[in-house]
Amino acid sequence: MERASARDAIEVYQPPAFVPGTKVRAKKTVRNDGTMPGAVIGDVLVTKGDEGYVRDVGVFLQEFYVYSVEFVALGRIVGMRRHELVALAAAEPRP
Repeated sequence: MERASARDAIEVYQPPAFVPGTKVRAKKTVRNDGTMPGAVIGDVLVTKGDEGYVRDVGVFLQEFYVYSVEFVALGRIVGMRRHELVALAAAEPRP
């Protein structure tokens, strides 16, 4: 029997890797898979190295976290997975 990789594990059994306000960098180039309104399938949405801020954390298929990341310089918000991001700075605590 084949073992599931850590990337395929059910993420929602653990806390999210990033919280809203966390500054992140894209680890890879992300193309539109058809879920970004106004963009053609295959269009580059985010380039490796682009920086943004996590705005929200959602759940997909009750298994995976999807992080809504605002890429301010690009003027767009893109849903990304944990393995596509790296944290640059932790979110500042709210007073």
